[in-house]
Amino acid sequence: MASLELGAPVRLRLITIPISHYCEKARWALDRADVPYREERHIQGIHRIASRRAGGLGTVPVLVTEQGSITDSAEILTWVDARLPAEHRLYAADPVARGAQEALCARLDEVLGPAGRRLIYVRMFAHSRDLVLDFNNEGVPRWEDRFARHGWGALRHGVGWALGIRPGVEVEDEATLGRELDHVAQLLSDGRPYLGGERFGAADLTFASLCAPVLLPRSYGVTLPQPEVLDEPTAVLVARVREHAAGAFAMKLIEQHRRERVAGSAAGAARVAGVVQPLVRGRP
Repeated sequence: MASLELGAPVRLRLITIPISHYCEKARWALDRADVPYREERHIQGIHRIASRRAGGLGTVPVLVTEQGSITDSAEILTWVDARLPAEHRLYAADPVARGAQEALCARLDEVLGPAGRRLIYVRMFAHSRDLVLDFNNEGVPRWEDRFARHGWGALRHGVGWALGIRPGVEVEDEATLGRELDHVAQLLSDGRPYLGGERFGAADLTFASLCAPVLLPRSYGVTLPQPEVLDEPTAVLVARVREHAAGAFAMKLIEQHRRERVAGSAAGAARVAGVVQPLVRGRP
């Protein structure tokens, strides 16, 4: 709990699967704005119950605010950004530039995010139960960790069903990943330092977050496995993505901006208490 405006308590709760890249996007936005919140971490499957209890639709992240619950990572990013001073916002003030940013973010959410997530799940399911769950379960309640370990087979089956994992799907997802990386590299080929131009913006944060499952950066909301502890096919995949121009760009974004706290954000964070915005429900 934190007091952000004239002693009025503001309580934000972020419901997550800790390793989720969509949850990382919301977490990064909140951290960057230096907005106090409490993260409540859950394993896959249990997250559906936690989401609905928090006012969500069974997906995460869910940000619980005093005005209600926001159940979409893109809307959480927008909600936090609107409360920052204009000079520190991730979205452009110009409507045309903002529209371009939103369109690119939507593409990344809808294409890159699902492909990268499913691809790394397929790869990680080839590893031992304990290696996977040691990383997957960081910060979840102890009973959920025990439940996941005893029910490993059921957990794998449930995740596979939810994500549409089937024989050969990883080949399709790797091709999709390659196309999205090439698309981002093409956007950057004109020499711009960021996807939206001269400043770090919403598309950059979204791209770097959603690349994380196949980049495995060290700077992330939880500890991610590094290539040296993974099997050769997975380590080769990660190395190839890191070496791609767009992958290297994402790694640089994470290195330079993941721990960034914008100057003057406290003034923007204080507005969390006093501004009621429409709550949007949608993508995880």
